[in-house]
Amino acid sequence: MRRPLLTWLAAASLLAACASPPSRFDYTVPQQPEAPSGFTAKPGWASSRFAVAAANPLATDAGYQVLKAGGSAIDAAIAVQMVLTLVEPQSSGIGGGAFLLHFNGREVEAFDGRETAPAAADERLFLAADGKPLPFAEAVVGGRSVGVPGTLRMLEMAHRQYGRLPWAALFQPAIRLAEQGFRVSARLNTLAKGDAHLQKDPVAKAYFFQPNGEPVAVGSTLRNPELAAVLRRVANEGPGAFYTGEIAQAIVDKVQRHPGNPGKLALSDLAGYQPKKRAPICHDHRARAKDYRVCGFPPPSSGAIAVGQILGILAQTNADTLPLVDGLPSADWLHLYTEAARLAFADRGLYLADPDFVQPPAGSWMSLLDPAYLRTRAALIGAQSMKTAQPGTPGQRAARYAPSPEQVEYGTSHISIVDAQGNAIAMTTTIEDQFGARQMVRGFLLNNELTDFSFAPADAQGRAIANRVQPGKRPRSSMAPTLVFDKATGQLVMSGGSPGGALIIHYTAKTLYGVLNWGLNAQQAIDLPNFGSNNGPTLLEQRRFPAGVVQALQSRAHEVREQDMTSGLQAIQRTPTGWFGGADPRREGVVMGD
Repeated sequence: MRRPLLTWLAAASLLAACASPPSRFDYTVPQQPEAPSGFTAKPGWASSRFAVAAANPLATDAGYQVLKAGGSAIDAAIAVQMVLTLVEPQSSGIGGGAFLLHFNGREVEAFDGRETAPAAADERLFLAADGKPLPFAEAVVGGRSVGVPGTLRMLEMAHRQYGRLPWAALFQPAIRLAEQGFRVSARLNTLAKGDAHLQKDPVAKAYFFQPNGEPVAVGSTLRNPELAAVLRRVANEGPGAFYTGEIAQAIVDKVQRHPGNPGKLALSDLAGYQPKKRAPICHDHRARAKDYRVCGFPPPSSGAIAVGQILGILAQTNADTLPLVDGLPSADWLHLYTEAARLAFADRGLYLADPDFVQPPAGSWMSLLDPAYLRTRAALIGAQSMKTAQPGTPGQRAARYAPSPEQVEYGTSHISIVDAQGNAIAMTTTIEDQFGARQMVRGFLLNNELTDFSFAPADAQGRAIANRVQPGKRPRSSMAPTLVFDKATGQLVMSGGSPGGALIIHYTAKTLYGVLNWGLNAQQAIDLPNFGSNNGPTLLEQRRFPAGVVQALQSRAHEVREQDMTSGLQAIQRTPTGWFGGADPRREGVVMGD
């Protein structure tokens, strides 16, 4: 019998009720709900000392139990990620990469676990024999698209600095669940059923599907002993057990021996992977007579800069005078937002790429967030939609690169955590497309992250594209893990982020604007309909806006496209009594805390 979500949360809280000292962590398997897919209203969750928000109740519970045992936000993030590898394999896992933004009570740090291109890859990786870019599906499925996974090495780096519980203990929840089994959610069942490529891999077919070809049934128990064995080795031996030896060899064999679309990943690529610590991108934002400091992830992510540009351009317009109408963004506000988005995405397509390979415009990525520059961009917004914006020239220096053609981005999962010591993380983690490259090895899926590079290395005039494939390069991302602070006091105000490919930028910007400018709580802001523009059509979440809004935008020359926009937002905000967390009604995430 399906138990109500709040009843399950209460049961899980009781199971983890006894706090342990930081040196010891004993995981208790919670009761497992059949989490629905679709749109399910969520209440938001209040807590006083700590909170964890993740995309699956089992993952949230693992993080909660770690925090209850005295673990740090980093400890909880590791436990959450390992469980997500098991229960949400379509979105993230140890076969992929992640960006982790961490606040240690004094400063914000950015831990970069983004995948890298193999040393043997070059800018022709995604070109067919005739020199034209491959169709997306042909590029994704197989070994060609697999980048060097970075998640485990990055988490190791963060744990060495901020872990309170032993590394091995944090793998306990995922190992137990993988061995004993977890109940298949409606979302996993639905996505497996609708995927045209997952059954092409014999290993994935045997795991995700029944002998009759139907996906594993909702509520059935799924076990993954192979993943449990991998996680046990990584727990006991460290990430070296993954990046070298037989597990690494299994990954390389899977990539290189794909029968129709082999890749270039080598043992030396895995052994040589290095996470990076980068300086975050932070900018000021004023809302309702209060000044905030918004911090996000720097390049190779485009998320923080694009979100910052959108908010900064809106600040140069009358957007702040336009309230919600009947609980929804108005057509006037949506016009301003989507025009600002077009301008931001135009700059994103020209300038943003791995900073170890590409120089920022005017010598600094902050040139793209300079209020004077954003004022010139905002001045381009008129009464009618510009439809397609052109990139700007920060510092009045012409770009050396060609604009990147638009191409699809998918996937991902987001985790937000605040611990009892006041440390916080916002971590967005991914294998890119749904089920990644559709290649399963040792119980986990491999990423297709290399398709986040531009398939075309240059434009028709021969000008190089900044985000082209190069050996060892990190592909540009849209992931936008975000931490918000009160500028006057330095106090943490909010942690948030979302999956959703390039639309991550809009989902995150919507939530920030909803909380900071419209005064909504985190759950209310997440619940708002989704919208945006990636410098093309104006996108509106299907069946969420009245016809009058659509018609008003069309009268301003917007090409309106109504479609599913399945965000997976998680956010935790400070309240006078502690914390309040929200989780996206479009997915199966929840928030837990004490």
